[in-house]
Amino acid sequence: MGNKQQWLYICSDSVGETAEAVAQATLRQFQVGETRIKRWSNIRHEDEIRRLMEEAARVGGFVAFTLVQPELREMIKAESIRLEVRVVDILGPMMQAFVETFGDAPKWKPGLLHELDEEYFRRVDAMEFAVKYDDGKDAKGLLMAEVILVGVSRTSKTPLSIYLAHKGIKAANLPIMPEVKPPEELFKINPSRIFGLTMNAEHILNIRTERLKAVGLPGGSRYASPERVREELEYGSRLMARLGCSVIDVTNKAIEETAGVILETLGKLSSH
Repeated sequence: MGNKQQWLYICSDSVGETAEAVAQATLRQFQVGETRIKRWSNIRHEDEIRRLMEEAARVGGFVAFTLVQPELREMIKAESIRLEVRVVDILGPMMQAFVETFGDAPKWKPGLLHELDEEYFRRVDAMEFAVKYDDGKDAKGLLMAEVILVGVSRTSKTPLSIYLAHKGIKAANLPIMPEVKPPEELFKINPSRIFGLTMNAEHILNIRTERLKAVGLPGGSRYASPERVREELEYGSRLMARLGCSVIDVTNKAIEETAGVILETLGKLSSH
């Protein structure tokens, strides 16, 4: 690791002493003289989680958290996936063991009382589903998903899956590449559950070029060439037509906007 300073963040909706004690005990097992611990205490809002996670992403650190408020727990896990920052849930496994063994429910702190109702559990299940079946990891997930997102690389499939999970929708996503034959499961699904994501070629080219810079790869890669982008988009368009699915142009669209289109479509379908 050299002399590069390492950062471990503590995130808590209380003081954060529990997580820091665990972190200090862990650090004693390593030769980590340059590791710094930064504590974010009394977290109350999702935008605080976002700022913390973006800071951790910038410095290449990870986060240990003791959050009991369900919305904050969901938020930090979603940001972990979005920013590729590792998070460690200090209280969660112990609380879950207590619930499953003794059949009791946690008593949330005053001001943070949230019932573990059916809607909450549905969102948690949807979040776990989105992670498990992200990026075509397991084609069986396509058959179980309420929404299937297909599109070429960098069309926001993963963030959209996570956003839909926040709404309690189980979404799986599948990358489209001309060299990779789509799984047979994709053609067994009602097209009304499939949403094709497309984007302006120039826009996607810019995103891919910036992505290569971010990970330290040369910008001249075929992945970020105009020819490759056109080839993938044309192939994707043909596949979406073959599937007969809805197609959404996500160029300059916020994740919330795209999700709104999908949710509205699902609402119309369910009302028939």
